Amino acid sequence: MQMPLCPKLWDRSPVPPENAITINGTVVVAKNFGLSAPGKSTTLRLFSGTQIDHGTRKGKLSAEAPLRGGKKSKHGKTSTTTYHVSFVVEAEFGTPGAVAVKNGNRADQFFLRHVQLELAHDRTIHFECNSWVYPYKKTTCDRLFFINTSYLPSKTPEALLLLRDEELRSLRGNGRGERKDWERVYDYDYYNDLGNPENPDHVRPVMGGTRTHPYPRRCRTGRALSNIDEVTETRKHVINLDFYIPPDERFSPGKLAEVLTLGVQAVTHFVVPEMKTMIQGNNFRSIEQLTKDLYTRPSQPAADGEVMDRLKTSVPSHKTYKQVAKNVKDNPVKFPIPQVIQHDREAWRRDDEFAREMLAGLNPVAIKRLQKFPPVSSGGKKSSITAQHVESQLADVTIEMAMRQNRLYILDHHDYLMPYLRRINTLGVCIYASRTLLFLKGDGTLKPVVIELSLPASDGGDGEISRIFLPASHGSDAHLWQLAKAHVSVNDSGYHQLISHWLFTHAAVEPFVIATRRQLSAMHPIHKLLDPHFKDTMQINTLARSILLNAGGILERTMYPGKYALEMSSAIYGEWRFTEQSLPNDLVKRGMASRDPAMPGGLSLHIEDYPYAVDGLDVWRAIDGWVRSYCAHFYHHDAEVAGDTELQAWWDDVRSAGHGDRQGDPACWLALDTVNHLAETLSTLVWIASALHAAVNFGQYGYAGFPPNRPTRCRRFVPQPGTPEMTQLEADPEKFFLEMLPDRFTATLGLALIEVLSNHTADEVYLGQRATSTWTDDGELLQLLDRFREELRRVEKRVVERNKDPRLNNRRGPIKVPYTLLFPDVAGTEKGLTGRGIPNSVSI
Repeated sequence: MQMPLCPKLWDRSPVPPENAITINGTVVVAKNFGLSAPGKSTTLRLFSGTQIDHGTRKGKLSAEAPLRGGKKSKHGKTSTTTYHVSFVVEAEFGTPGAVAVKNGNRADQFFLRHVQLELAHDRTIHFECNSWVYPYKKTTCDRLFFINTSYLPSKTPEALLLLRDEELRSLRGNGRGERKDWERVYDYDYYNDLGNPENPDHVRPVMGGTRTHPYPRRCRTGRALSNIDEVTETRKHVINLDFYIPPDERFSPGKLAEVLTLGVQAVTHFVVPEMKTMIQGNNFRSIEQLTKDLYTRPSQPAADGEVMDRLKTSVPSHKTYKQVAKNVKDNPVKFPIPQVIQHDREAWRRDDEFAREMLAGLNPVAIKRLQKFPPVSSGGKKSSITAQHVESQLADVTIEMAMRQNRLYILDHHDYLMPYLRRINTLGVCIYASRTLLFLKGDGTLKPVVIELSLPASDGGDGEISRIFLPASHGSDAHLWQLAKAHVSVNDSGYHQLISHWLFTHAAVEPFVIATRRQLSAMHPIHKLLDPHFKDTMQINTLARSILLNAGGILERTMYPGKYALEMSSAIYGEWRFTEQSLPNDLVKRGMASRDPAMPGGLSLHIEDYPYAVDGLDVWRAIDGWVRSYCAHFYHHDAEVAGDTELQAWWDDVRSAGHGDRQGDPACWLALDTVNHLAETLSTLVWIASALHAAVNFGQYGYAGFPPNRPTRCRRFVPQPGTPEMTQLEADPEKFFLEMLPDRFTATLGLALIEVLSNHTADEVYLGQRATSTWTDDGELLQLLDRFREELRRVEKRVVERNKDPRLNNRRGPIKVPYTLLFPDVAGTEKGLTGRGIPNSVSI
């Protein structure tokens, strides 16, 4: 076992100082049910931030001070206990710069929120902690926390320099050994924990570290790899909480309880559909029955006997099982009615709604402007779409004119999917690669004009078999068109969950979290800027690997790529570039906007009523303004960026280790050599972690909570004319449609997942907010944050005004749901399925 690097901070033999003075303070600890309170055996010491002990070359050190009292208190919505502490120091001790906490409990850790000291002349000093502190018996280390003042490395007080360096070296560890709960070590690892080599059906390739399977790194949670092909971690339960995460990255007690409750509700949802499947069969007979079964509360619980016995083996403890069983008994399952069918049960079928959701739905980041006709694959093969298919629907303009006028668009799920289709379609699903062309009408809405569905040629070569479908409102052609749209939605659902959501936010951000902890001191201003945007990301990602992404997990069971899901996302990551992830650069790359210095923000949108882009650019400009003013506060010259040793080490860690598989592409990264490049890099990272994630996550239940609108897999291909399947379709189109979509159990399992993912939790901290006002002692920074918050409030007003504007047809659409996914909700007063609000971080 490796112990973290933890130098001996002091000789514990107390020497009473002459001319002693007393510094009083308070220590706030979150209540932890089932764990011992800190008690009198827990002690604290202060390091001076201004006066050096020349023997240790660190700040002067106070005598140990025990906790006193322990009064119930409340900090926000969190139940806490407040203790008192008194430090006896010499009169020349100076100003405290760090506090060391020794947890004297025999076994239990506690969650320390903050320490606050009262100095003379009504001055207070604050240490923001928000971390678990483990017993000294386990760590052999005292837990060190720095004052809430920000210092660039070159401007760090001499008394804190050695402490700053030792703390960072401790956090990096030495890359060896197996992680234990009480360690604070951040190291990189491959995605080597998704498979189970003991089960042939659950063997999965390691993601990351090879040309064939590039991937962002995750935080190492087990022992160090000696061989990249060695799978070192397996999962024993559907819900597994037995994994290492550095203490600073773990959920607070309140967040943990809330997430477990949501998880219990999801597990409960698994029970009823399985029981209904056993009783009624695994297909919905009609849309009406689907709606009744999913969104109407049953008169009595539907689960007992065999189903509950199977459930017992899927949860990690008897206590959790009892909680689930009680929930099933007391609260018969009912999904809330999703927004997409709240006002009109049929509007989701319409072509204009199908197209509108590409601009304002849960995946508005995939549509592109068509720049070449016919579309051509990356291998040079032309699409089978012809001018004859398209021009009759273009309102008396030619294809060339429509393209020059920026009126032709494409949703392209072809190139990345074709190499996997043969394998995917052996898994019991029926999946095409698709291209959908759309025309921008005079009223600003999009009209789908043609869908191409393609399969690999049956001879095993690299040829393709493609079918073309055109809009129709009557007869067999209308039924075929509806099925073709469903297949496109399946493609888009898979891309959304795997790429737009998981890969481009969750997975892409985690290496930045690791690099920040390893290379940027908690006193570094950029660490303080980024810290709220990393809250809970590492733990939620670890939960995702345990429950969703693992072999046989929920994602493989509900999404069409099945066991090839992560492998397919790896191929797309091979083309990922961080420089293209800012909203302006992304819009330009997709052809949805052009550079235009005369326009606000220097961009001209080609679809003026593009809700994601319009609201997003407002939010982007607010983020960019805040980040640039923050950077300018600390860096006055480009040379100060280039000369910041911690910052440069951080950037090198991100590129060469965290995203090491993309370091060979020079266009992937900006050089961190100017204040401008630093600001653009940080704005992009904040955008990804907050607004981009909000846009692709919190609308999931609103749109995909009705499975026919966003199916996740198909069980049948579109029938060919003259076949028995075509006869079945013509005889009962709705029955065929439902038999093509996911079965009852798969659909309901998917609903249980997205209901959890779409929830805002109670402890969410939203963009423009900080958990406390004491995160910094710099008054000017607090004023800059106030300005950022005010700008976001102005964004909120503009979003409300746009949603009321009847000329903006894409803001509500046929389903009459206003676009609020990028409504910042600075107040952050609501939780649950709100469909609005931008949390700071990728936290669920």
